[in-house]
Parts: sequence; structure tokens; C-alpha cells
Amino acid sequence: MTIVLGALAFGTRIDEAQSFDLLDQYLDLGGEWIDTADNYAFWLHPSRLGGQSETVIGRWLSKRPGARARVRISTKGGAMGFPDNADGLSAGALTAAFAASLERLQTDRVDLYWAHIEDRSVPLLETVTTLGGFVADGRAARLGVSNHPSWRVALARHLASGHGLTGYSAIQLRWSYLQPLPGVGLPQSAHVHAGPETFDFLRAHEDVELWAYNTLLDGGYTRADRPLPDAYDHPGTARRLAVLDEVAAETGATRNQVVLSWLSGGPLPILPIVGMTTAAQVTEAMGARDVVLTAEQRARLDRAA
Repeated sequence: MTIVLGALAFGTRIDEAQSFDLLDQYLDLGGEWIDTADNYAFWLHPSRLGGQSETVIGRWLSKRPGARARVRISTKGGAMGFPDNADGLSAGALTAAFAASLERLQTDRVDLYWAHIEDRSVPLLETVTTLGGFVADGRAARLGVSNHPSWRVALARHLASGHGLTGYSAIQLRWSYLQPLPGVGLPQSAHVHAGPETFDFLRAHEDVELWAYNTLLDGGYTRADRPLPDAYDHPGTARRLAVLDEVAAETGATRNQVVLSWLSGGPLPILPIVGMTTAAQVTEAMGARDVVLTAEQRARLDRAA
């Protein structure tokens, strides 16, 4: 099981020293992937400019000899409205954004680079060609796409294949055990939720992974001060939580750990991203790797709705 460290809060909600401690702990516990973006987290910073998370990670890498060889870096570009990416997924915007990300991360390459938010004002072939060039020149090992519908992912992959370019091999979408009511808005308006089409697409394309974000619903599974959004206020939530508690008691795990095990241990390739801001959260999330659900427990969790 791979637990991805979500680094959105680094350099904003938590300072550099705290971020370094969490990165050290994650690496010591066998962590493999750090996920960030060039616009994290502009809305939390007085400057209203992003890049804080990448900057902290870059400083950490520079002060930890050998760390870059042990950890893989995933970052994103093209978020509309962020000053460095005003043009979204155009060739010029992506080229500038990627160069700036590498400089902040203090590395010459990333292991996965994502097109962050959909931009239909730019021809898809332009985006695909630009991203494919990052792989061709060795600065990106793989490509992914977040917050895009499956049909656009399929079309982009088709264009990449037809032009001899590397295509997307990962999709990043919101996904967790509890499910929101269809059509009810989420507080995070930019979030795109995975759905039946997503999983149909994954079953048909075995080379594509789902990277799931907001997996623990901002603490909503375990924290009374973090109530679930209104979109989750329906009878299915109560039924799922009841089964979740049953399985947690049977396994001796926390709700969060059962959710992470359920996400990553199924038949489809899903990597859960967990935004961690305390040492206890790192310990809990990484402990989920030891929670093995039986086929019966997984079926019971699946049936509840």
C-alpha cells in the first residue's frame, strides 16, 4: 500500500520547521511520494501568491543529502487564476510554470507532473504536446491530470499516442469511503469527484492509476470540530459509518485507517493522498499499511450505502 503525503499546508498552515519534521518522519516510515502543486497554498498566504509548499520541500531536499533519491515528487501546474498560470494549460503558461516549480523544488526533475485544472480555452493538442515535451527532455518521468472528466483524459491520451508522445498515466480526483449526494455542491468548488465513469475508465485502462484526494474528508471521520459537508447529509452516510465502525472494531484500527485500507486494497489501482500536519497524523496514516481487510469485510463495506 502506498500512502501519498499531501503537502498542501507546508509553508502556510504549518511552518518550515514543522514541515521538515513531518517530511523526515514520513521518509523514516518508508514513505514514497510527496504530492504538491505550484499554487499551494496562495489562498492561505498574505501575498496571495502560491509556491510555498514547493519552496519548503525544495529547502528540505537541499538539507537532506540522499533524500531526493529516496522519495518521489509529484507537482502540478496550470491552475486557472493563480498569477503564474493566468493562461491555464497553454504552452507558454505550462513551460513557465514547470520551470518555476523545478527551481522552487531545487531539483532537475519530477517523478509525476500534473495538469491541475481543466482549461478548454486552450487546444488540447497544445497541452498534450507541451507536457509530452517535459517527458521527452527528461524533466518529468510521468504525466497526470487532475480535476478533468474521463472523456477528456481519453481524448488527451489518444492525441498523445497519435503524436508519439507520453500520455497521462494517472488521474487525481476527490474520492473517499463516504459519498456525497449527486448534484449537491461541495464547499471546495474546484473539487471534482470521481464517479462511475471514472472507475469504468480505470477498468478499461490498466495503465492508469487514480490518485484520490480529500480521502479523510478534512478530519470528518474522527473529529467533532470538523463536521461533514451538507452533501454527505443523507441516510447512506449513517449506514456506511456504522459498518466502518464495525470493521474498525474488528481490526483494531481507526476509522481513518480502515478508509485508507479500503481505498488502496481494492481491485483498482488507487493511491490515497493524505494531507498531514501533525506527527500523530503521519503515524496513523502510515499505520494503515498494516490494516488488511478480509474479502468479507471489504464486501460488507462495499454493500453499505
